[in-house]
Amino acid sequence: MAIAPSPAAPIRPLKGVRILSLALNLPGPSALMRCQTMGATCIKLEPPAHPMAPKGSSGDPMAIYAQTAYAAMHQGIKNLSADLKTEPGRKVLHRELAKADVLITSFRPSALLKLGLGWKALHKTYPQLSMVAIFGGPGTRAEEPGHDLTYMAENDLVTGLELPASLYADMGGSLMVSEAILQTRLQQLQKGKSVRLEVALSDAAGYLGLPRTWGLTTAGAAVGGGHAGYRVYACKDGRVAMAALEPHFAAALAEAAGLADSRIQTMFMPPAHAAIAAFLASKTRKQLDALARAKDIPLHTLK
Repeated sequence: MAIAPSPAAPIRPLKGVRILSLALNLPGPSALMRCQTMGATCIKLEPPAHPMAPKGSSGDPMAIYAQTAYAAMHQGIKNLSADLKTEPGRKVLHRELAKADVLITSFRPSALLKLGLGWKALHKTYPQLSMVAIFGGPGTRAEEPGHDLTYMAENDLVTGLELPASLYADMGGSLMVSEAILQTRLQQLQKGKSVRLEVALSDAAGYLGLPRTWGLTTAGAAVGGGHAGYRVYACKDGRVAMAALEPHFAAALAEAAGLADSRIQTMFMPPAHAAIAAFLASKTRKQLDALARAKDIPLHTLK
């Protein structure tokens, strides 16, 4: 009898690393969530709750307007409260800085200086401490106001009047933050030095938008609706996301739809689009799911 392989033990490259975060809302906490799963000890310092907030609320706005998201991101995270504008609050901050290996911030550069968290002063006082600073834009744009939607828009990732389906710049930024923390770990191990790194959310949106910049997803491109095997179609009781792009997948789809030719140039022609659209419109989601299994066609049906 075959024995199923044991699941691989989780890799915890940040075990023993202590991270202090001052970052609120989404990019910082979601990065902290990832770092915690990689073994880091994570502490988050939050401001006191707003006087108008419900009693017992966190000082992170996310805890008020998206409680489910806040709870998910803060599992296993130690939360502390401190008003950094007061002496007692600054004492809490510096107590934690003295124990931390990495600091995450999401303040603008001018606010960091007001808090005494400029890199020069910070590095002198805490030479063991690395820093990952989250800004909206890179370089001189770090003081500009913005949000996920504006960073997506400037990278041509907002089409029409519909909002994007997710907060891609924020979540892409959080991946870059966790990557930056791994880089600080490597720097410490290899050279015994701490380092300051910056992550710009507009850069994160730009990175996610590279396929569009390269022309891969623009109208008429292979994965921009030009190839008949890579589109979202209507079916009898919903929709189907069809991803039969590679020649063998396209051939299987063409055969099912009654097309005699599945060559690449043919799949870009209007008759192929029309034939596949008509075929899919005549099928239910259940029938298309069965077709996918039987003919090895990559598709996903939706309501």
